[in-house]
Amino acid sequence: MSLSFYSYPKCGTCRKAKKWLEEENIAFNEIHIVETPPTKDELKNLHEKSGLPLKKFFNTSGKKYRELGLKDKVNSASDEELLEILSTDGMLIKRPITTDGSKVTVGFKEETFEETWK
Repeated sequence: MSLSFYSYPKCGTCRKAKKWLEEENIAFNEIHIVETPPTKDELKNLHEKSGLPLKKFFNTSGKKYRELGLKDKVNSASDEELLEILSTDGMLIKRPITTDGSKVTVGFKEETFEETWK
């Protein structure tokens, strides 16, 4: 099983997740989330497989999120509008996103990685 691992190299959380995957000898294909962000359709697919609310895909602590005033919009916009916004800029997406094609995790919590990827 090889995972797709959407990450941002300067992100501390991404580095922790990557270290965990390497220590567990789990093969993954790292994708730079800013240079090659997931498309709207890919995001829709990831969202559906994750079982998470779409607002969990937003990097709420990011500068871009605050600049665009997305806090209120996230609660009122349709999923279609939110997917459109997310697909415009990899910096808006919470990272890392890890998937094997059927399961998806967003962010990094060691317990979640243990349960999902081990």
